[in-house]
Amino acid sequence: MLRYLALPLTLILTATVQSIGAAAAVAAPTGAAPSGAASPASTTSTPGTASPAGAASTAGTASPAGTAPAAGPASASPTMAAAPPGAAEPASADPRLALLKLLPAGAKLDELKPSPIPGIYEFMQGADVSYLTADGKYFIDGNVYDMKTRDNLTEELRTRARVAMINAVPESLMLIFSPPSPKYTITVFTDVDCAYCRKLHSEMAELNRLGIRVRYMFFPRTGPGTESWHKAEVVWCSQDRNATLTRAKAGAVLDLKQTCADTPVAREYALGESVGVRGTPAIFTESGDYISGYMEPRELVKQLKELQVARR
Repeated sequence: MLRYLALPLTLILTATVQSIGAAAAVAAPTGAAPSGAASPASTTSTPGTASPAGAASTAGTASPAGTAPAAGPASASPTMAAAPPGAAEPASADPRLALLKLLPAGAKLDELKPSPIPGIYEFMQGADVSYLTADGKYFIDGNVYDMKTRDNLTEELRTRARVAMINAVPESLMLIFSPPSPKYTITVFTDVDCAYCRKLHSEMAELNRLGIRVRYMFFPRTGPGTESWHKAEVVWCSQDRNATLTRAKAGAVLDLKQTCADTPVAREYALGESVGVRGTPAIFTESGDYISGYMEPRELVKQLKELQVARR
């Protein structure tokens, strides 16, 4: 990434050093060696005379063995000039700024961070993680594993992001079906018209009996303005949301005019896209693990237990 900064940095350093050298030369009293010149303890020979052993010779004279000839008149070398007290170092630009131009429109600087691999940045939007080389030549879409621990480092980033985003939604904006003393809590992105969403919901009594608490958020797969979207809004705007959702998933005809001004459908749909929902039902555990698709209640409990053990 230094190549992006080479020219500006060289110009800044050259200008700074030259101005410092000039200032030092003017400030030096007559007969005194500026900073970086030969010290008074050394004698300087004039042109045409021999320099004593260890003395510095001026241009045009021969230097005794073991001594280095001076490049010119005895003066302060620009590279040796000391910076004035309190002088600030030239600020270098953040190397990520050049990389940001290579990423999708709307990408933010704080979404691009150094990865565990030197020379590679991780780019993270929502729970979507990818990688970019520091020279901007290669974009990597895949998982990074720690070969010592065999941990999937990319998936760990995803799960932490999912947990943070889902937990940021208050439960007052969810539809919750819970047993008295739940053992597990799952968050399910659901579509009123999805066949497997309906099958999962038809087994709610068994899910609750097995200790599973279900938190629903809306994800109409057909998108905004569609019938499934309007059904989700009608469910939310009803007096008894849980009962209306159950009726809708059983195939009851809803009055699509019975909507209200503010519903969470659009926000939850956008959240589903951010956490990586690829279809419904999309099931997320409390730890952020993603279970894609329908599972029979007992199989789901088994899966939840295995995921809990794996995280211990």
